[in-house]
Amino acid sequence: MGSIRKQTIISSVLIYIGFLIGFVNQYLYTLNGSFTVEQYALTRIFFDFAQNMVAFGALGVIPVIYKFYPYYKDNLEQEKIDLMIWAMIAAVIGFIIVLASGLIFQPYFVKKFIERSPLIVQYYYWMFPFAMGMLFFSVIEGFCWALQLSVISNFLKETVFRIITCILILLFYFKLISFQVFIYLFAFQFLAIFLFLFIYLIKTNNLHFNFSISRVTKKFWKKMLSMQVLLYGGTLIASIAATIDSFIIASILGLKAVGIFVFAQYIANVLQVPQRSIQAVSSSFLSRAWKDKNYPEINRIYSRSCINLLIMSLFLFGNIWLNVKEGITVLNIQNDYLDGMKVLFILSMVRVIDAGTGLNAMVINTSTFWRFDFISGVVLIGLRFPLTYYLIKQYGIVGSAIAELVAYGIYNFIRYEFLRRKFNMQPFNLKTVYVILLSLTAYGVCYFAFSQFSGWTSIFLNGIVFSVIMIGGVFYLKLTPDAMQLYHVVRNKWKKDV
Repeated sequence: MGSIRKQTIISSVLIYIGFLIGFVNQYLYTLNGSFTVEQYALTRIFFDFAQNMVAFGALGVIPVIYKFYPYYKDNLEQEKIDLMIWAMIAAVIGFIIVLASGLIFQPYFVKKFIERSPLIVQYYYWMFPFAMGMLFFSVIEGFCWALQLSVISNFLKETVFRIITCILILLFYFKLISFQVFIYLFAFQFLAIFLFLFIYLIKTNNLHFNFSISRVTKKFWKKMLSMQVLLYGGTLIASIAATIDSFIIASILGLKAVGIFVFAQYIANVLQVPQRSIQAVSSSFLSRAWKDKNYPEINRIYSRSCINLLIMSLFLFGNIWLNVKEGITVLNIQNDYLDGMKVLFILSMVRVIDAGTGLNAMVINTSTFWRFDFISGVVLIGLRFPLTYYLIKQYGIVGSAIAELVAYGIYNFIRYEFLRRKFNMQPFNLKTVYVILLSLTAYGVCYFAFSQFSGWTSIFLNGIVFSVIMIGGVFYLKLTPDAMQLYHVVRNKWKKDV
């Protein structure tokens, strides 16, 4: 797991740098005297809209890339690999379909949102260049994963993108541009980083324009098409399930409620960073292991991902939950966002459950049983949509978080059971319980010891003590072999440099 660990660490560092910049962006978005809650919510709607357009427009080609690329690599010279060019053509066709659909359904969109969320209607058409950039970048990012170049794509997506956003926010904050101009520029960010990555791959000789149909394509096209069609449905389901709440909230409660919800959602999503890093790095390794029928290696990656991601997600959650209210106060963030604390807690539990079940989705998607991902996705959307709609009407934005907890809890349990029964892969053991008890102990110590403090004093004391207890406990209890291996790598490198 050394290669995975090394690339994961690099990717995680880059992504956390991006999240640090993203935190600055969120701060500037929500600072008193900056964007209104409704304006901030509109930027999040852009992302949710684009994510769905990517799911529609990619036509299922992204999983096909990292599933079948090892076959191309083993049988063709690099310049003769035609997989990427067909994937990009599919994405262009997909976007044309998406654009046409957007024009056709525009009147329905206006009718749905004009009363409670007029800003969405006003900037409806500007969502499409944003979606186009995200679509093309996502396809070429999948190719980077297959090439084991996830570091550069993660850097552009998680860091460079946020730097560009930060510049635009500052221009608006200091009244150098209007909100209208801000949205116009905001809409073209993904296209900018797509073009950079596209040129980079060409310059480094990793991307070739080969329109000839290779012998690998001729051999596997039926399997690829079958996978593409079925996973297309699964991708659509997963995307809609992940973004449906914002649009339902906007139509029922208005953009202000969306802003409060997505602010809590953004904080909870910090828990997903390690998972996203490991997913990006592990896809090619899992594809190779399945191809070689190396089941012990697959089980090892799956088991390690579960314990490692559970540790990291609980570590992050403890630090966030102990300090978030004080953080909002001392940073002069608009008090409206305090209404999202219940949402934050529930969504954080969703992220912990998702992280604690490891790379189950990636293990299934890279196997010959990837069709099961579609089946479990149908269950997810079947639960997600009615629960979200009903619970939002009953309990507001908290209802949406509860719906997500129930739906994703069942969804992950189904995938866990599939891997356990089909391949006898059971990643949990007594150390899983120890991790949970350790995090509860660390939280309890900080809560009772520092509850009388406030402001920066409370934040520093909670952060330092909780982190020390968690890190010390991981090493003392030997909860994951990767911790000690990482320690020895750092120590040896330090000695070598010294």
